[in-house]
Amino acid sequence: MSGPYLIRGSVSLPEAELLWRFSRSSGPGGQHVNTSDSQVELRFDLAATEALPDVWKQRALERLAGRLVDGVVSVRASEHRSQWRNRETAAVRLAALLAEATAPPPKPRRATRIPRGINERRLREKKQRSDTKRGRSGRDWT
Repeated sequence: MSGPYLIRGSVSLPEAELLWRFSRSSGPGGQHVNTSDSQVELRFDLAATEALPDVWKQRALERLAGRLVDGVVSVRASEHRSQWRNRETAAVRLAALLAEATAPPPKPRRATRIPRGINERRLREKKQRSDTKRGRSGRDWT
């Protein structure tokens, strides 16, 4: 694997807390696929980790509640033929998932007034369009 996977800032996934499991993957690979364990399942105990700040941990536990099984989040990768590339994919996917889950909530939108000129222009164009369409009716033709 290529080094620590950053979540955000200086916080990264601790290698010691990652649990790897390998199994046979479906898909292309010919005879080789029957003998190699190329599918990767990466598990991370989110509830018990000390690597994340408490605020981030609580945020992630709330946002990933549907994905957690006993406080453990798991990611699977089987796109590639090689176990090494699947390991890379799973670790990057887990880091991205945690980065999204620990992100601060967006700032609430502040309502703004629509400028008077814009509203007047909209109404003027609407009236003009109405007049154009009214002019197409055959009522006034003799």
